Amino acid sequence: MADNLFQEIRSAGVAIAPYVIKTPLIYSSTFSRITDAHVYLKLETLQKAGSFKIRGAMNKILIHSKGTGLTGVITASAGNHAQGVSVAAQAAGISATVIMPLWSSLSKQEASRGYGADVHLYGQTLEESMNRAMELANEEMPYVHPFDDPEIIAGQGTIGLEICDDLPSPDIIVVPVGGGGLVSGISVAVKNQVPSCKIIGVQADACPFAYLSKYGNDRVSIKNEWTLADGIRVTRPGTCTLPYIREMVDKIVLVDDGEISDAMLWLLERKKIVAEGAGATPLAALLSGKFSYPKGSRIVLVISGGNVDSHQLSRVMRQALAREGRLVRLSFVIEDQPGSLAEVLAIIAREGGNILKISHSEWDTDLPVQEKRIWIEIETRGHSHITAIKKATERTGIQLSEISRETGDRAHSWKSSR
Repeated sequence: MADNLFQEIRSAGVAIAPYVIKTPLIYSSTFSRITDAHVYLKLETLQKAGSFKIRGAMNKILIHSKGTGLTGVITASAGNHAQGVSVAAQAAGISATVIMPLWSSLSKQEASRGYGADVHLYGQTLEESMNRAMELANEEMPYVHPFDDPEIIAGQGTIGLEICDDLPSPDIIVVPVGGGGLVSGISVAVKNQVPSCKIIGVQADACPFAYLSKYGNDRVSIKNEWTLADGIRVTRPGTCTLPYIREMVDKIVLVDDGEISDAMLWLLERKKIVAEGAGATPLAALLSGKFSYPKGSRIVLVISGGNVDSHQLSRVMRQALAREGRLVRLSFVIEDQPGSLAEVLAIIAREGGNILKISHSEWDTDLPVQEKRIWIEIETRGHSHITAIKKATERTGIQLSEISRETGDRAHSWKSSR
């Protein structure tokens, strides 16, 4: 089975080469130093349509459109596969219809439309969208599955060929796992060339179907749960992909949304790479120690896509900064008289805090009429910096106590003791 697929992957590499980008494999000195390994990033964020998905879609459409009179295709996707199919169909000169779940991000909806697709929203889960698309499919408009198709898997596997071209002897490759098409293709492509290479799959802990299916006896279906990694928000593995996951993927690990958002921030700040939640899961797994490896291992992280909604990215960055203690919201009560607020602001300024926003409320029924509650959002250097601000206020008689977690993981309340 794997030998036949490997030949199909090699054929796909030749077929799709004129239509896709051979994305760079870059070395990260920062992540290498942090992890005592040699860390490389395979940047599918720079692929056409912003993710790896065009590879499988292009291979599938090329196989079925040449000399057949095919005029269109239909698919279902949370976003990236939709864009991949849209671009591939456009390149092949045929139409594309896309069914997307109701929760799909606006940016991915509009991107698919921008590539010429006819987009319809249907279903609370990707599976409901897929079932609807398959109902609408016919001979003139066949269904292009997001992952459970050998021709799709073969296209995704071309990433493994490129990795081995650029780094002939990788020790570990870490891959996001949604439906399993990407990790299946990469596993076959790499292990046929470097049998000793370990393949680590990563899932969001909100949708761990592959983890449960690999280590159990059944093909597990799970409840639909929200996760920041919406690109791998799938509730059951494919019938084609599960055998590869069980036989060729060495380990599957789980990461939570906090670890994912922290990894997104690291990629943005340290490497200037915008990665979506699913694309950041390999780095999240590495930095949170979800798998072990010998010191000096050559580790490749497949950053599978960068199609993140700008509003979501902003929220993610704020939460990640708050967890690092670099963004904090302070709440305190002061006397409603001239100079009270200035005194607090002066303390923050002396300690080097950068004030981003100030707000207040005049409707707090729990306070005496002469007092007012103030909120200040501050950019800080870390948790120790917040502690320094706390000590500085205590020296002047302003008491600090943690009462809520309104901004990320850190929020504090201050009240004057005088």
